[in-house]
Amino acid sequence: MPTTTLPSRDALLHQPDVLVVFRDPQPTPKPAPGQPGTHSDFVPTEPELFIAVLADGRVLGFNGHVDLGTGIRTALGQIVAEELDVPFEAVTMVLGHPSEVPNQGPTIASASIQITAQPLRIAAAQARERLRALAAGHLSVPAERLVSEDGALHDRENPDRRVAYGALVAGRREDLKLAAEAPLKPRADYRLVGRPAARVDIPAKARGELTFVHDVRVPGMLHGRVVRPPYHGLDRGDFVGTSLIEVDRDSVAGLPGLVDVVVQGDFVGVVAEREEQAMRAARCLKVRWREPDGLPALDGPEDLEAALRALPAQRRALLDDEDGEPPAGPTLRRTYVWPYQLHGSIGPSCSVAEYADHRLTVWSGTQNPHSLRADLSRLLDLDEGRIDIQRLEASGCYGRNCADDVGADAALLSRAVGRPVRVQLSREEEHLWEPKGAAQVMDVEGERDADGAPASYRFVTRYPSDNAPTLALRLTGKVAASEHPFQMGDRTAVPPYAYPRRHIASDDVPTLIRAAWLRGVSALPNTFAHDSYIDELAALAGDDPLAYRLRYLDDERARAVLGAAAERAGWAPRERRAPTPDADGWLHGRGLAYARYVHSKFPGFGAALAAWVVFLKVHPGSGAIRVERLVVAQDAGLMVNPAGVRHQVHGNIIQMLGRTLKESVPFENGRPAAREWGGYPLLRFSELPEIDLVLLEPPDTPPLGVGESTALPAAPAIANALFDATGVRFRRPPFTPDRVRATLADDAWEAV
Repeated sequence: MPTTTLPSRDALLHQPDVLVVFRDPQPTPKPAPGQPGTHSDFVPTEPELFIAVLADGRVLGFNGHVDLGTGIRTALGQIVAEELDVPFEAVTMVLGHPSEVPNQGPTIASASIQITAQPLRIAAAQARERLRALAAGHLSVPAERLVSEDGALHDRENPDRRVAYGALVAGRREDLKLAAEAPLKPRADYRLVGRPAARVDIPAKARGELTFVHDVRVPGMLHGRVVRPPYHGLDRGDFVGTSLIEVDRDSVAGLPGLVDVVVQGDFVGVVAEREEQAMRAARCLKVRWREPDGLPALDGPEDLEAALRALPAQRRALLDDEDGEPPAGPTLRRTYVWPYQLHGSIGPSCSVAEYADHRLTVWSGTQNPHSLRADLSRLLDLDEGRIDIQRLEASGCYGRNCADDVGADAALLSRAVGRPVRVQLSREEEHLWEPKGAAQVMDVEGERDADGAPASYRFVTRYPSDNAPTLALRLTGKVAASEHPFQMGDRTAVPPYAYPRRHIASDDVPTLIRAAWLRGVSALPNTFAHDSYIDELAALAGDDPLAYRLRYLDDERARAVLGAAAERAGWAPRERRAPTPDADGWLHGRGLAYARYVHSKFPGFGAALAAWVVFLKVHPGSGAIRVERLVVAQDAGLMVNPAGVRHQVHGNIIQMLGRTLKESVPFENGRPAAREWGGYPLLRFSELPEIDLVLLEPPDTPPLGVGESTALPAAPAIANALFDATGVRFRRPPFTPDRVRATLADDAWEAV
C-alpha cells in the first residue's frame, strides 16, 4: 500500500486532478430502539466520500467501519481494486475517521463485508464506467470497445491505444453522486476478489511503525490516571455518579510532576508530567466514597440465575405460530445459563486527547468512532463538528471494551489542564470496568410427537444490557443510570430446526452489571440452548444426532455445512453406550452442533453458517477436559480474501474454546472480582487441539459476515460431546474442572 501523504479532504472535495464518488451529507442515523449507537442531532454539511481516483494513479476508498485486527482493510481494498480494475497496491483504504468517512454505524455484527462494503463496490463501479466514458472521448473509440485493466483503458481492437486513469482526471474534476445501482463486474471476471491476499497492515507492525494508539505521542503531552469509585463494574443504581464524599488534594500536594487533580461528579483524575508520576499520584490521592449496598449476590451460578430472573422484564414476542393444542405426551423443560465474560483485550485501553480553542482531537482505538464523537459532544457540551476522532488500532476487542471510556477520560483531563493528555488503563481497571459480555438465561420447553419428531418449541431468552454509554457520562451525571433495557437478546432467537409449533420471546431486562455486546452477542447463548435441546431430543428418540438434525433442517446450505463437517470428521452412526473409561480413566465422546448468526434487530439478517464436530476426553476424577480433535465447516458465501476468512475463523475457534472451557467473571460482594489474568484464565497454547477447517463457497452467493458465526456452535458441540462421554448433560458453561466434577456428582442431574 502507498505510504505517501494523502490529499486533504478539502482537496478531494474542491480541487482538480480527482474523480470522486460521494453522497449528499447524511443526518447522523438514529439507532433503532434498543440497538447499538448513540442518538445525535449532528447534521454534517459536507458530502460523504466513497471513492477518489487521483491523477497520480492512486485510488482512495472510504468506509465507516474500522479494522479490529480482522483484516477488513485488506478485503475492502480488494473489492475496490477489483471493481475499478486497478492494481491492489494502488488502493489505500481510509477507515473509521468520522470527519473523513461515511457514517455506517459501529463495527459490529459481521456487517463490514456483507453490508457496508456494498456502497463502496457500487461507487468503484461508477468510477470505472465514468472513466470509460472519458476514455472513449479521449481515444475517439466507442466505449463498448474499451477494456479496463491495471488502472488504464485500451481499445480491444488496438491495444496500443491506451490511456491511464490518472491521465483522464489530470487537470479536471469529476464529481459523481453515489447511485443506488451500478454495472458491477461479473463474478466470472474477478482477478483479485476470491483469491488470498496478504494483510496490508502486517508490514508496518513488523517494522515497528506507528499503528497502535498506545504509541501516540504529541508535543506537550501530559499523562493522566483515573481513580474509579468503589462500585467497579456497575453503572446502574442510585449510587452511580453520587458516591463521592471528599477528595483530599493535600494528600498529593508536592508530589513531583503533579499538574492537577480533576473532579466532576464521581469522576476523579490526576494529571502529571510523566506517566509514573501520574500513577503515583493516583495511588496516593486520598478519596472518600460511599460504599454501595444492597447488591445482589452473584458468587455462584445459582445466584446469577436468580439475580437475572429478579430483574424487571419487558417481554417482547418475536414469533408465535402455536395454532391448536400441543401434542399429548410429556413436556421436556430445560434451562440454560450463560456466564458473564470479559472481552479480555490483551492490551489495556489507551487514548490521547487534545482540547484547545474549543476543539477536541482524540486518538482512539474505538470500534464506534461516530458514536464516540456523539458521546464526547454530550460530555463536553461541544458541537460534534468541533470534535475529530483519529482512529488507530488497539488490542482486539470483538465488542465494546474500555476504548471509548479512556478516550472520554483523556478528553475531560485535557480540557481541565489545557494540554494534550494520554490516559493508559491498568490491567485491573480494564478487567473491572469493561462492559462485560452479558450473562443470559434461556428457558426451553416442548413436546415430541409419537415418532419422536420435534412437535413444539417454546423459547424465552433473558439478556441484561443497555447501550453501555461511555463511562464518564455516567460518572459525571451527564447520563443518568437507566432502567431502559437494550433489545439485543433476539439474535438467533429462532432455532434453525423445523418445529411445527413455535413461540419465541425475549425478556428485555436492564443491566445487572455493566455490560455490552461481545462476539456472538445473545446469539451465542441462544444457540447453546437451541442445539443442546435438539441433541436431547435426538437422544430421547434413540436417533443419531447428525441424522436427527439433518431430518429437521430445511435449509439446503445448512444441511451442506453440517454434512461437510460430519464427512470430514468421519462421523458414523453408532449405538449409545454406557460411559467406559480407558486405561487412564478418561471418558471419550464426540458431539456436533450447527448455527447461523442472525444479526441486527429481529428478524435481522443471516450471516455465515457454521458447524462444529468435537472429539474430546474428560476425566471424571479431576474434571479435566481435553479437546483432541475439532472439525469446523463454514459457509460465508463469496470469500473476498480466503486467507483472511481462514485467519478469522481460526481466531474465533481459539477464543471460543477458551470461553466455553474456562472463562467466567468471578464476583465478590456483587461486583466483578477479576483483576488480573490469574483471576480470569485464558486458553493456553498447549491446550489447543488439532483444528481441521472446511470452507465452503457455494457458487453465485454474495459474501456473508464471517466474524461471529464460527463462535455459535462451539459450546453446544462441546456440551453434546460431554454427554456422549459421560451420559450427563452440561447446561452451564464454562465447563471448568470444578464445574465438571460438581455436575457429575450432582444427584439431581437428569440423564437421558
